[in-house]
Amino acid sequence: MADLSRRPALAEEALLSLLLPFWQLVIGAFVLAVLLLSVRRLARRGPSRMTTALLITAAAIAGFAVVGLLLEA
Repeated sequence: MADLSRRPALAEEALLSLLLPFWQLVIGAFVLAVLLLSVRRLARRGPSRMTTALLITAAAIAGFAVVGLLLEA
């Protein structure tokens, strides 16, 4: 006979599946707010810092893409 004590209740799984998108939305909203505030602050500092920030961001994106491709294989 199967051990039922290790399996979560179906109601628990349903509740977590309903809450998961909500928490992702909350986290995404905070990330977006911080991103907008930092871009605003960076834009006020001038074009030279903006260029440096854009280059660093582009390098980070390329780096993440390469790591993602390497881990996928």
